[in-house]
Amino acid sequence: MLKIENRIAVFGAGGFGKETICYLIDAIAESNRKIEDIAVFVVDDEWYLSKAVMGIQVIPKSKFSAKDYEVIVAVGDPLERKNIVENLPSNTKYFTLIHPNSVVSRYVEIGEGSIITPGTVVTCDIKIGKHAHLNLHTTIGHDCIIGDYFTTAPGVKISGKCHIDDCVYFGTNSSIRDKINVCKNVTIGMGAVVIKDITEEGIYIGSPAKKLERK
Repeated sequence: MLKIENRIAVFGAGGFGKETICYLIDAIAESNRKIEDIAVFVVDDEWYLSKAVMGIQVIPKSKFSAKDYEVIVAVGDPLERKNIVENLPSNTKYFTLIHPNSVVSRYVEIGEGSIITPGTVVTCDIKIGKHAHLNLHTTIGHDCIIGDYFTTAPGVKISGKCHIDDCVYFGTNSSIRDKINVCKNVTIGMGAVVIKDITEEGIYIGSPAKKLERK
C-alpha cells in the first residue's frame, strides 16, 4: 500500500489529471482514507471554472500553498509540465505515485514527482529522472538512463541500454531498439519504431522513425 502522509495537490484537472485521481484511489484502497480528504486539483486561475471535478475539490493556483501539500503535476506535455514545476515555489515537495499494479524492481531509481501507471513494467538497473510519466502498459528494459520530464503514452516499449534525454515524449505503441540514444526535446509519433540514434530535436514518425520536416 502506498504511504500517503500529506494532502496531494494534483496540478491539472484534464484527462491525465483525472486518471491520476483514479490511480490514487487504487493506491489507498486498503486504507480507511477517502480520496476527497487526500487530494485536490489545482488549475490556473483563468481555468478555474468549477469547484469540483469527479467530486474532488478544485482550487485556483493563486490559492495554492506549498506548505500544505505534496504535488503531482499531471499534465501530459513534457515542456508544459517543466514550465509548471519551474514556476512553483522552491519549497514545493513532490509526490511520486507508483501504481500497485505496476512492476518496478528494487533496482530502479525514479525521480520525484513521477507517475507510474497500471501495467507498467520497469526491470532493473534503470534510472528515470524527475517528473516522468509512464503511461499504461509501458515497458522499460534493463540498464536504461532516462532524463527528466520523460513521457510515454500507452503501450510504449523501451528496449535495454537506451539513453534518453530530458523532455522526450513517446506516442502510443511506439518503440525503440536497444542501445539507442535520444537527445532532448524529441517527440516520437504514434506507432513509430526508433532504430537509430536521434541527435536532433524534433518530431519523428514512421517505421523506421524519420524526422518530420516542416514545410
